[in-house]
Amino acid sequence: MSYHNPTDLASALETLTRQGGKVVAGGTDVYPSARQGRRPAFFLDVTRIAGLSGISRTEVGYRFGAATTWTEILNADLPPAFDGLKSAAAEVGSIQIQNAGTIAGNLCNASPAADGVPPLLTLDAQVELTSAANGARVLPLAQFITGVRQTALAPDELLTAVLVPEPPQNATSSFEKLGSRRYLVISITMTACLICLDSNGRITEARIAVGACSPVAQRLPALEQALIGKAVHQAVVEADHLAPLSPIDDVRGSADYRLDVVAEQIRRAIAEAAA
Repeated sequence: MSYHNPTDLASALETLTRQGGKVVAGGTDVYPSARQGRRPAFFLDVTRIAGLSGISRTEVGYRFGAATTWTEILNADLPPAFDGLKSAAAEVGSIQIQNAGTIAGNLCNASPAADGVPPLLTLDAQVELTSAANGARVLPLAQFITGVRQTALAPDELLTAVLVPEPPQNATSSFEKLGSRRYLVISITMTACLICLDSNGRITEARIAVGACSPVAQRLPALEQALIGKAVHQAVVEADHLAPLSPIDDVRGSADYRLDVVAEQIRRAIAEAAA
């Protein structure tokens, strides 16, 4: 087993053309999940690659380098549409994990309870995937995570950036998480909300995403549509709105409990985003 820590993207992509490697971008999940007697052919650490860290403004929105840490996101000067993402960043593990864990690592790990996914879904985020053979391609985040610990990433591809289109100018956002304790906890449920209000305080756009209640975090389009034209205090979550979700029963909570919590989280997230 070998360890590679390149400083340029070309070298990293060339290394990925070999089989059996594991990409490391912070390692907060890679090493704890390693199994005794099973190891990759090599580790590829991408945290020193030039251009793969930091947040930049583009002509069409924002670019988050794959190795951007959650602490960097928390400290970034971003508009209110990103407040939900910042709140999620503050919920990722502990401060030490936020200092090391990266936005791309959170997505590629593809946990149903990944804190970063719901707020990025409400931001209509896309991922940039790059390989030596085919260059870069862009895929909506909603199509990137395909199942539990499964993504659309090809073996020779590296997730190089998360791309967020320009959000509506008056958009505000929030994030709600329920866990069994304050820090270092897997989400029981989590909800992200992005809304726009008109001058009369009525909702003109709504984006609601829920995580930890289905194999892949997802938006709730029927609810989003039902919220249009409503005042914040009129927001009602019906059972049909939650139909796309498929929560499980486990030691952290029953499926029915999770659905009850999500309904309340949505109401709180809308109120918080509008405050």
